[in-house]
Amino acid sequence: MTDDITDGASQPAPPVQRKWRPAMLWLFAGFAVFAYTFDQLTKLWVTSTMTEGERIPVLPPLLHWYYIRNSGAAFSIGEHVTWIFTIVMAAVSVAILFQLRKLGSAWWALSLGLLLGGALGNLTDRLFREPSFAMGHVVDFIQLPNFAIFNIADSAVVSGVVIICLLTLRGIGMDGKRHVAEPKPAKGGTGEPAGE
Repeated sequence: MTDDITDGASQPAPPVQRKWRPAMLWLFAGFAVFAYTFDQLTKLWVTSTMTEGERIPVLPPLLHWYYIRNSGAAFSIGEHVTWIFTIVMAAVSVAILFQLRKLGSAWWALSLGLLLGGALGNLTDRLFREPSFAMGHVVDFIQLPNFAIFNIADSAVVSGVVIICLLTLRGIGMDGKRHVAEPKPAKGGTGEPAGE
């Protein structure tokens, strides 16, 4: 009887998370490749069919294609320090890859995949477009009323960040488990008599 109990205790069941990890990595990679490819194909279409500064109505007055090249970040912030955005996007991409060992949630796989694909899309522009290596200008072409002109990579990054914020607010960790903060004990609730 004792030997049976010991043998059973020495062989714990493998964690469920390990079985799902390859699927999560494939899901992450799929969304990253989709976001990156979609971004690069749309930029190729814009640069080969439009001239810089050209504006084409799509669903006026809500949506126009407006081809510009942006040396800065959103709303043209930091136009004269393009190299900083190149370094930041490269660092973000590497940081995402380092977090993959914790991945155990489909929603986290989706958000990180979009984030990486978008970051790499704009990083490609920074590295290989004019005027020079690591100083390239990003191709933007989606124009909405009273908003910055952006591209598919920007949309992917923003979508990924929004999903991450929602997951964090719901307490869902990257491993897929819900982490709930333990309630703080009430004053005087430790079993010790309250002071008189």
